[in-house]
Amino acid sequence: MIQQINTSEASVYVGTYAKYNNGSIFGEWLKLSDYADKKEFYTACKELHRDETDPEFMFQDFENIPKGLIDESWISNNIFEVLEALEDMDESRQEAFLIWCNNGHQKLSERDIDDLISNFEDDYLGEYEDEEDFAFELVAEMDLPEFAKTYFDYKAYAHDLFCGDYWSDSGHVFYNS
Repeated sequence: MIQQINTSEASVYVGTYAKYNNGSIFGEWLKLSDYADKKEFYTACKELHRDETDPEFMFQDFENIPKGLIDESWISNNIFEVLEALEDMDESRQEAFLIWCNNGHQKLSERDIDDLISNFEDDYLGEYEDEEDFAFELVAEMDLPEFAKTYFDYKAYAHDLFCGDYWSDSGHVFYNS
């Protein structure tokens, strides 16, 4: 299961490489919700480290930020748009979206968030107790006589479904596109 992200609490501990290389980890936690965009965030970083002429920021730690949007020396251009979009999702949908992204289907840092969400919506089929539960639902939607459904091998059908057309993680089911 993916760790739940509370986007309103997305924070970055901002130091600088110069301070770090001189034995200091001085910096502060900056809460991203306090800034409208990346430019405003960087302005706050510069103000925090105004004792340096041209500070090279070091993002020494971060919380409640999805994988791939930040690392030690870089922050994505679309981090604020992604966090805003995630905030609009309920917990289950947010979890499914992050699972989908983390399974190599898309890179949060490189794509337009509206396109990402659209692609996710195309691939996401819902949350199920397990793969067999998903197979049961598919069979229930088929135009089969009720007596035939009693003979149906849901476990084998689920196995076949998830060997090709579908994939799942933590109960979330997706088209295998």
